[in-house]
Amino acid sequence: MILEAAMLTVRPGMEEEYEEAFRQATEIIASMKGYISHELQRCLEVKGKYLLLVKWETLEDHTIGFRQSNEYQEWKKLLHHFYDPFPTVEHFENIPLL
Repeated sequence: MILEAAMLTVRPGMEEEYEEAFRQATEIIASMKGYISHELQRCLEVKGKYLLLVKWETLEDHTIGFRQSNEYQEWKKLLHHFYDPFPTVEHFENIPLL
C-alpha cells in the first residue's frame, strides 16, 4: 500500500467552494483502479490549508493509472484552479515497527 500526501493551500475566500468541488471530485478518485481510500483534512490553525491523504494499492495506480487517465482531466478541472501555490505530492510506504 502507498500513501499519497499533499499539503494544499486554497486561495483565500474560496474554501467553501473548494470543499464542495472536492465532494464532487471524490466520486472520480474513488472509481479508479487501485484506489483504497482517501481523506481531506482542514487545518485548524491556518485558514485555507488542507491535507489530502490517499491510499493506493501501488505507486503506479496513482502516477500512471490515475494521472494519465481521462478521469484525471475532470479532477483537474474541478480542483486545480483553487490552489496557490500548486501543491507538491509525495508518496510514502509504511515501515513495520512490530
